[in-house]
Amino acid sequence: MNSYNNDGIHVIPVKGIPEVAPNDDLAGMIASSIDLVDGDVIVVTQKIVSKAENRLVEIDPEIGHKPIVEQESVRVVRRRGDLIISETEHGFVCANAGIDLSNVESGQAALLPKFPDKSAKRIHDSLLHKHGVRVAVIISDTFGRPWRRGVTDVAIGCFGLSPIIDLRGTQDALGRELQVTEVALVDELAAAAELVMGKAEAIPVAVIRGVNPEWLGDKKGVVSEIVRSPEEDLFR
Repeated sequence: MNSYNNDGIHVIPVKGIPEVAPNDDLAGMIASSIDLVDGDVIVVTQKIVSKAENRLVEIDPEIGHKPIVEQESVRVVRRRGDLIISETEHGFVCANAGIDLSNVESGQAALLPKFPDKSAKRIHDSLLHKHGVRVAVIISDTFGRPWRRGVTDVAIGCFGLSPIIDLRGTQDALGRELQVTEVALVDELAAAAELVMGKAEAIPVAVIRGVNPEWLGDKKGVVSEIVRSPEEDLFR
């Protein structure tokens, strides 16, 4: 059954997580900050994952961050002034290859995790084996979107839940069969989590409770499934 959870969900900010440094135990920091229960979905910002995985680089003050952007890009889609829209090795099309200068030390930049789905799995595995709780994990980041102003958080990595809810072949409220509808569940959850984390509140983790258990499970899929192949992409 592909129905939504009509009982609602609860989005909880995880407060009190200290500044993250390379090689820190993110799972342990999360577990010590909130009482988790089986079936929780944990949304973790890319920034602290990148810090824990030491994906930090120094910026040459003479030339800025553009060479780093190009190094992290497999294709430059568009340039306008200092802004570069590029495709990363993950298949993400985003501003400046996802490189972030906010909430890091001056003179540094945070790169995207090398393998975000594996990052999510490591947090999941550690929480399961060390803390005895089975949860799903989403790694989130802030992206802009074509044709729309403003930014929103999306999932760049996940483990333990379905990235997409496929409603094709089911019926709408009037009994018509849905032909193309696929819901990007992990992106919706990442955006919901950002509402309680904010951009400047130093809350890098949120827990979403009440997600339909039919959407959870270790074999459900990874975020890389969401990325359209070049053959399906009308704009590539």
